[in-house]
Amino acid sequence: MVFSTDPDYNYEYEDEATVETLEPAKQKLTVRIDRHARGGKQVTLVMGFVGTADDLAELAKMLKSRCGVGGAAKDGEIIIQGDFRDKVTDLLRGEGYNAARGN
Repeated sequence: MVFSTDPDYNYEYEDEATVETLEPAKQKLTVRIDRHARGGKQVTLVMGFVGTADDLAELAKMLKSRCGVGGAAKDGEIIIQGDFRDKVTDLLRGEGYNAARGN
């Protein structure tokens, strides 16, 4: 519906499915390197996170600070600047996540 002349009309909104964050032991995260469409620069990608955007951002902040580099959390992925596959995998496992290194 775009417009209604009825002042008492109640718009019905579809309930957005709220995604609850799985506990770390149930997460299946993949850590891999990516160079595609990044001007030849390497980034470490953490994929497979199931949860809210806030929890994803919090995890990304922890990884960025412990690696001492920049990065971002968007579209369900964490992007860490540089090749930190081993370090990120070890950090995630230390926090109780089920993390594996991908190709």
